[in-house]
Amino acid sequence: MPKIAYIEKKFQAKTLEIISLANEIIEEYQAQGMDLSLRQLYYQFVARGYLPNRKKEYDRLGDIIGDARLAGLIDWSAIEDRTRELKQLNHYSDPGEIIRLASRWFRLDHWEGQEYRPEVWIEKNALIGVISGICNELDVAHYACIGYVSLSEMWRASERYEDMNAIDQKPIIIHLGDHDPSGMDMTRDISDRQDIFSFDSVEVIRIALNMNQVEEHNPPPNPAKLTDSRAPDYIRRYGPDSWELDALDPITLRNLIEDHVLSYRDDTIYEEVLYREREYQRTLENIEENWESL
Repeated sequence: MPKIAYIEKKFQAKTLEIISLANEIIEEYQAQGMDLSLRQLYYQFVARGYLPNRKKEYDRLGDIIGDARLAGLIDWSAIEDRTRELKQLNHYSDPGEIIRLASRWFRLDHWEGQEYRPEVWIEKNALIGVISGICNELDVAHYACIGYVSLSEMWRASERYEDMNAIDQKPIIIHLGDHDPSGMDMTRDISDRQDIFSFDSVEVIRIALNMNQVEEHNPPPNPAKLTDSRAPDYIRRYGPDSWELDALDPITLRNLIEDHVLSYRDDTIYEEVLYREREYQRTLENIEENWESL
């Protein structure tokens, strides 16, 4: 992994200790095939008792991590900015290359013939990088709501669900959001607005962040936002604290999604689809090996 130095910088002993702790956390998650955003790295510092949960500590950690990366002390690929991404077209050296890639990418619908078809909706775009791996592995569509879902996206979802109902599949929305006044209400909002568009009710299941998970994992709290119109009801039910989904360990998030998705999958039907998929992939591999003669 690239640790490339672009500047020379001397760090104080306390700062070097923070950099060392950051590398330990980063390496732990890289071993699981996961990268972290700066905010998730910060919450790991807080959860492990390395830093207090204060904005100035978040800002300070960001400055340290930035300087450490420039000085070649932290892997450049380890911290993701999931809000910005370069878009460009793919290019290939010859037809054999695209056929080879097609054989690797070819995939049947792994939910073909299943009774249910789950989707994963998550409140924050910054967490898409955490859940994309497991959602792709399970062949489950996933979507960053970025707060309350827009009317346009609600309608598009309802169109998908009509298509599912037409082939006798039951759509399931698996929702993850913050445990705060608006984050808790978003699950209700998704369910209510889908009822407007759908003739058949769509099941919406909130799997995180819930109070039992707060009690089990003890993520760092934040004061509930009093300017939120939903705050009085939230505080009556849960008290003055709120918790961000980002603060839950990324591995825990992935495991929650996997457990809930698999509870809807019939593995006998799934294995039959995989068998046909492998047969098609072998056909494509044969074409790739002989593309010049073809």
